[in-house]
Amino acid sequence: MTANKYGTPGAMFVFAMVLACVAFPSVSNCQKTDVDVSVRVKDLADIEGVRSNQLIGYGLVVGLNRTGDRVQQNLYARQTLQNLLERMGISTTAASLKPENIATVLVTATLPPFVRQGSKIDITISSIGDARSLQGGTLIMTPLKGIDGQVYAVGQGSISIGGISAGTQGSSVEINHPTVGRIPNGANVERTVASELAANNTLTLVLRNEDFSTASRLNQVINRRFGADTSKALDGRNIEITLPAKYADDHVGFIADLEGLRLTPDKIAKIIINERTGTIIMGNEVRIAAVSISQGGVTVRIGTQYDVVQPTPLSTGGSTAVVPVTSVDVKEKKLESVVLQDGATVDEVVRGLRTLGVSARDVISILQAIKSAGAMNADLEMQ
Repeated sequence: MTANKYGTPGAMFVFAMVLACVAFPSVSNCQKTDVDVSVRVKDLADIEGVRSNQLIGYGLVVGLNRTGDRVQQNLYARQTLQNLLERMGISTTAASLKPENIATVLVTATLPPFVRQGSKIDITISSIGDARSLQGGTLIMTPLKGIDGQVYAVGQGSISIGGISAGTQGSSVEINHPTVGRIPNGANVERTVASELAANNTLTLVLRNEDFSTASRLNQVINRRFGADTSKALDGRNIEITLPAKYADDHVGFIADLEGLRLTPDKIAKIIINERTGTIIMGNEVRIAAVSISQGGVTVRIGTQYDVVQPTPLSTGGSTAVVPVTSVDVKEKKLESVVLQDGATVDEVVRGLRTLGVSARDVISILQAIKSAGAMNADLEMQ
């Protein structure tokens, strides 16, 4: 097998072993012989109404080492600084301001559920001008607003970035991304979002992935644990739960017990393909109908060499010239085929394709062809 644009031959071996371990975890190379595939409820579903909210603000970063916005081009940076100084009682004109140690930024944050006034949250600072780096900068007081236009937090502090930018435009070095930074615990919460947990002693679990089989199993698990008629599956995503009488005054305790329940979720047969990287992920639910796969190809190589032609000795005419010599070589790869029986598993598909010596890109094309032929009962998702 030759190397291809998706990697070396070893990549195909790793691909095969990963899929073999998914389909048959009992093989020796996978080590574990008995794997618990059940998951917790808290990893499958969310509680309706318990959610975070996004915040955004416009601010100014100061203290940069001449790496800020070029205010001659970005007039709003100059205007922002002028407005800031005027609020502090300093009168000036925008035309007279030409600092290079400021940068205009957008500040974003996530307001978690149940936070109180005075709580601290992380904020992310991103340059919106032509600043070269935010290294060493300090974000000045910036109000963070929600979608309703209300201020929910105020951010300020020294910025920590994961990149470095040094030098001038003619000779410079840049590592990672120096125009985006974070301030851990950089914003104080000033307003909270009202939320009521288990109002009227009822709550709704919302599955992150819609599936009727999983919703039915979750409904059965909850009723077995807390008693019949505790829960009711409304559809393939929502499960309505009535709190038992003994948890009427302990909503948090009930949710903690609920989230600790375990079940095995159902999965649809799906194949994920990323053509850019040659990544192929298949679950063990994928089954292939009886199909024959043939793989071969024609390779055409065209090469050009340049020979130097000189005039004969003692000749009076002619001159040295370069003459191209083109050669064409056509090779056809021997056609090979493999037959998969009805109900073939992922492991059999991989081993069958490996016997052909196919590359990752060829595997993608073959899987697409099998799906088009109607021999694969699985969703094929391209990324």
